[in-house]
Amino acid sequence: MRVFSFGQNWLEYLQCVDESRIQEAVKSLQKFLKPEECVGKTFLDIGCGSGLFSLAALRLGFAKVVSVDVDPASVQATTVLLTAEASRTNADLNWTCQHISVFDLKPDQFGQFDVVYSWGVLHHTGDMWRAITAALKMVKPQGKIILALYRKTLLCGFWHWEKRLYNNGPKWFPMLAQKIFKCLFYVRLLLTRTNIKQFMSNYQKSRGMDWHHDVIDWLGGYPYESVSPSQLKAFAKTRGFEIISAITETQPIGFFGAGCDEFVLRR
Repeated sequence: MRVFSFGQNWLEYLQCVDESRIQEAVKSLQKFLKPEECVGKTFLDIGCGSGLFSLAALRLGFAKVVSVDVDPASVQATTVLLTAEASRTNADLNWTCQHISVFDLKPDQFGQFDVVYSWGVLHHTGDMWRAITAALKMVKPQGKIILALYRKTLLCGFWHWEKRLYNNGPKWFPMLAQKIFKCLFYVRLLLTRTNIKQFMSNYQKSRGMDWHHDVIDWLGGYPYESVSPSQLKAFAKTRGFEIISAITETQPIGFFGAGCDEFVLRR
């Protein structure tokens, strides 16, 4: 059973990364962290993808940034981005990027971190709850973990099979799925009288992301699981964590995807 190559998508996304996108990523992290929680602290990026948020962590003053990903192409993308930052600033930045699964992260080997960040990752591991447990173990006492996880919708079952077909079906299916999704989404924008150009411009301001690459990420992102806020709250409590802030949306159907709810948990 093939799974989606997120890393290849992130390598292509690097062509879009500029200073404005980096600043949007920095602002995104600043929503969750005070300056004193960044400067001189340690940061673990689980599922680093393009490396954009590892870079944002360095910009915010973290003294040590460790980036990990199970996809070698994501490790390559992150290494390229952070190496370019070190060259640009001519600074001795303390960062490492490693090819490793979240399931292989051990506190006694890697230590624990003041901030653990895993955005849109753990629901793609094939064993989400075990992955969340592994990530929680990497947080220092009184530390924070920032998670983004797909929210539960009525169409989660449909999207599970679409993603499975995207990766294991006919070679022509991925391109067809992309075209159908984008066409239907454009129709939705037109029906709601939303300016398409403005939508794309505003999308970049959301964490510095790119809509076209995110569509591919969404359609192909397999394995796939989802969670409700109440489920995560109960699970976290049993492991000594509390949700201190959350950004959630009511999206019961999920016609254009589940979207991610954002959670900040403290140990």
